[in-house]
Amino acid sequence: MDIQQLYTNCLSEAAYFIASDGEAAVIDPLRDVDTYIQMAAEKNVKIKYIFETHFHADFVSGHIELSKKTGAPIVYGPDTNAKFKVHIAKDGEDFMVGKLKIKAIHTPGHTLESTCYLLHNEAGAPHCIFTGDTLFVGDVGRPDLFSGNLSKEDLAAMMYDTLQTKIKTLDDNIIVYPAHGPGSSCGKSLGPETYSTIGAQRASNYAMQDMTKPEFIKALTTGLSTPPVYFPINARINQQGYESMDAVMEKGMQPLSVSDFKDKVKEGAWILDTRASTVFTEGFVPEAISIGLDGRFAEWAGTMLPYDQPLVLVTEPGKEKESVTRLARVGIDNVQGYLEGSFAAWQAAGEPIDLIIDIEADEFAMDLPHDPLLDVIDVRKPAEFDAAHVKGARNFPLDTLTDPLNVAIIEDDHNLYVHCAGGYRSVIAASLLKRHGYHNLRNVVGGFGKIKNEKRIPIVQGDSVKI
Repeated sequence: MDIQQLYTNCLSEAAYFIASDGEAAVIDPLRDVDTYIQMAAEKNVKIKYIFETHFHADFVSGHIELSKKTGAPIVYGPDTNAKFKVHIAKDGEDFMVGKLKIKAIHTPGHTLESTCYLLHNEAGAPHCIFTGDTLFVGDVGRPDLFSGNLSKEDLAAMMYDTLQTKIKTLDDNIIVYPAHGPGSSCGKSLGPETYSTIGAQRASNYAMQDMTKPEFIKALTTGLSTPPVYFPINARINQQGYESMDAVMEKGMQPLSVSDFKDKVKEGAWILDTRASTVFTEGFVPEAISIGLDGRFAEWAGTMLPYDQPLVLVTEPGKEKESVTRLARVGIDNVQGYLEGSFAAWQAAGEPIDLIIDIEADEFAMDLPHDPLLDVIDVRKPAEFDAAHVKGARNFPLDTLTDPLNVAIIEDDHNLYVHCAGGYRSVIAASLLKRHGYHNLRNVVGGFGKIKNEKRIPIVQGDSVKI
């Protein structure tokens, strides 16, 4: 028995590869499926099944791609309504992978079709369960993402029944392998580990504690943050199908000369710069948007970039393929090529450049009491801002800055000091503000993490000033 968790940090996503006696199964694969095909070749096994726990909202799954390349059927649970060929498992249906038995257990609550897969070892004993977004470490899947005409309360009620009748009845020693770990927006507050046991979750997970159904519904639906805007787009793509990854890569991996790059921009393409945020501020192509590969790239790309907009890329040399791949993981397929030679080629051609001034927290502290036009722009989430912020700061959460109407209330003659928690989001924000026509910017390096340690900067809680 060979079970491998394949974890992707920037999406907080876990796929699984299971092998036994010459056969294999893949659970919740990413869209770039060559990894699974290579693993199968190295282990000398044939991929027999592709199991999906539900229609994912936070990434585009590789189920269709992997099925086309291997011939393996795609398995979803009951109540699945897909626009492509699938095997819809019955609740309790068994699938053999080598000497292993995998039982489909219908677990609605996160979505209607949500299904867990209980794996029995070679001796026939239950060993682990792949829970998708039904059960996380410390949490359960939120009930407000892709629910059709049902309310979040309706799905929360289903989740209660699922936990009572399908999950809590399992033995304590069964390993829990969820689809997501810490940082995922598919739950409220996932724990730091990427796997656990039923017993550990029974003891520590708030959703596994004894409570009435009304109490559970209230607990599960209270405190839900607004989900990223791209979630319904990705869920729809996973349900309806998508362009092949090979076609996306062929189109996106076109090297563009400086002249060709400029022509693409004139035709309406947006410029996405995927170099590290610390490199971007030192110089970039005017109007480029910074979303660095060094942070939660796919999540912020899906949130900040329009899906109907062609893109051209500026990347660190050698990172072109990674950039196109990671964009495709969240369904951003319209990359028209990349700047050959990267930013150095742009500079060498004598083209105009732009930059963002970085300042340290101590410089910010010195400027704060002496500049009457100083405006502190805090781009963290509202909950982060409410917990503690610079006195007088205004909260413009990063995901609101794509809307010109939100940005319009910022005075363009003020000196804007932009910060987030650690420095990654503030560079995205500064690049967007530049694109909106704001150029008198300072990026506070290290963000609030450094600011809060500077005693000369007044910090307050509550009393929020938000857009």
